[in-house]
Amino acid sequence: MKTNAELQVDVQNAIKWEPLLHAAEIGVTAKDGIVSLTGVVDSYIKKMEAEDAAKKVIGVKALVENIEVRFPSKWTKTDVEVATEALEALKANYCVPDDKVTMKVEDGWVILEGELPWNYQREAAKKAIHVLKGVKGVKNNIKIKSESNGTIEQNAIESVLRRSSIDDSGIDVSVSGTTVTLSGTVNSWYQKEEAGRIAWKTHGIWDVKNELSVEYDYHLVD
Repeated sequence: MKTNAELQVDVQNAIKWEPLLHAAEIGVTAKDGIVSLTGVVDSYIKKMEAEDAAKKVIGVKALVENIEVRFPSKWTKTDVEVATEALEALKANYCVPDDKVTMKVEDGWVILEGELPWNYQREAAKKAIHVLKGVKGVKNNIKIKSESNGTIEQNAIESVLRRSSIDDSGIDVSVSGTTVTLSGTVNSWYQKEEAGRIAWKTHGIWDVKNELSVEYDYHLVD
């Protein structure tokens, strides 16, 4: 069983292991599986890297992220400059259909809106933006509206989860119209997010409610 101190050290080491973050000053606290991250980084992508690194550590049940993005003066850009570069990044990304995504920029934060048929396109839009200098954060408000009118098959989703690398034994799948709900338990944050990604690939889906709880399996650690 991991103590709070052991989990804290594991998350600290996971963050330091990332090349972008080895020199970053990020504070980590841990209590009962809840990990809090604080500190200042000079780009939004570093903030996301820290969050992703923490999620991959066994024992993390929930994450509280309060990392601030603060740019060097030479990287500071106006909202107009950020918007211009963000629009160019979307246009250059072949996964994002032209003229389907709109945005507004407020104090370096980019808010994405619009409708797309697939979740991978929504994720691609966000990833295209968060690597840009001058971006403090991205709020992804793009909605998914599939072009399919077919019925979502619950059994098909369960079969895909069963064939995947995750342990689906604690996952329950339910379908209501165009919404898929995942409930139950998994033993890592990675498995929770991976189950969500798999469900989002379902043809005809509009929404995934990922209500899975992370219940740490202590037998995974000696």
